[in-house]
Amino acid sequence: MSHGARVIRTGVSSGGPAAPQAAATSSSVGSDAELMDGAYFRSCAGMLKVAQMISLLVAFISVNNSSWTDYSAYSYFQIVTMCDLVMILFFYIIHIFRIYRILTCVSWPLAEFLHYLIGTILLLIASIVAASKSYNLTGLVAGATFGFLATILCVLSIWSSYKVSCITQSTSKYH
Repeated sequence: MSHGARVIRTGVSSGGPAAPQAAATSSSVGSDAELMDGAYFRSCAGMLKVAQMISLLVAFISVNNSSWTDYSAYSYFQIVTMCDLVMILFFYIIHIFRIYRILTCVSWPLAEFLHYLIGTILLLIASIVAASKSYNLTGLVAGATFGFLATILCVLSIWSSYKVSCITQSTSKYH
């Protein structure tokens, strides 16, 4: 048994190599203490959520400002677009303000995946019904078109959240 001396490095010493590590550590602590995640604004997922919200809002406004012939079809379309818009905004705020770090009791990737799965199916149904009942009225056709665009964007979010949550977890299990 050898009782050799061990060297313990700390960031407090005035040595050359430890000083850059201390500066890097303090800058990463500062970025964690920030209120908002500025990088999420420019990320692919953040821009995708903004595009979804804009297309849902345009779909809602174009249907809302058109003359309706079938009240139940378009009221369903409006309810689905607004509920989807509110939920996407909810998850956007969670990511922007890093609430997922505070509320760790919720599996946020799973919750977001389920939201997109259910919301996309309802949005696809609402867009199909809106397109079939549009009777070539411009506002209703535009609303259905933006509904389909939002559906495609939501499918992209489903794929990216599935890729991040499920595939990453299954590959990390075996490595």
